[in-house]
Amino acid sequence: MAGITSALCTSFKVELLEGDHDFNNGADAFKVALLKANASITGTYDATTTNYSNVTGNSDEASGANYSAGGQALDSGAISVSGTTAIVDFADEVFSNVTVSADGCIIYNTANSNSAIAVIDFGGTVSATAGDLTIQFPAADASNAIIRIA
Repeated sequence: MAGITSALCTSFKVELLEGDHDFNNGADAFKVALLKANASITGTYDATTTNYSNVTGNSDEASGANYSAGGQALDSGAISVSGTTAIVDFADEVFSNVTVSADGCIIYNTANSNSAIAVIDFGGTVSATAGDLTIQFPAADASNAIIRIA
């Protein structure tokens, strides 16, 4: 069934162990792209998603005024530890002055052939009309960080 389910991508976990992703000091470039509303989506995005091309191949990226295909670069990626859990946190991402609606997003690594890192379901449609759409990342701790390895 088509739709979005929040998950770290299984391929990312393997690629991480292979040394294909470097979150340290901006070594790799990570982006976030918005996904259409679930009612319009044709693909399935979850732990099995392997690449940003899964989204473009299904024409499932959101579109609208001032939103650029491919999304935006994530800023301020930071690695830290919370208890015994390693985490990666990003600054909240603001899509400025856009007219767009989305039900989720995909985080991917442009330095590793656009390989998928995570898929995030927003839990409903978020929209902006000639305004800012902000993806607010959760607290950078062992229970909530967007990327965490326990």
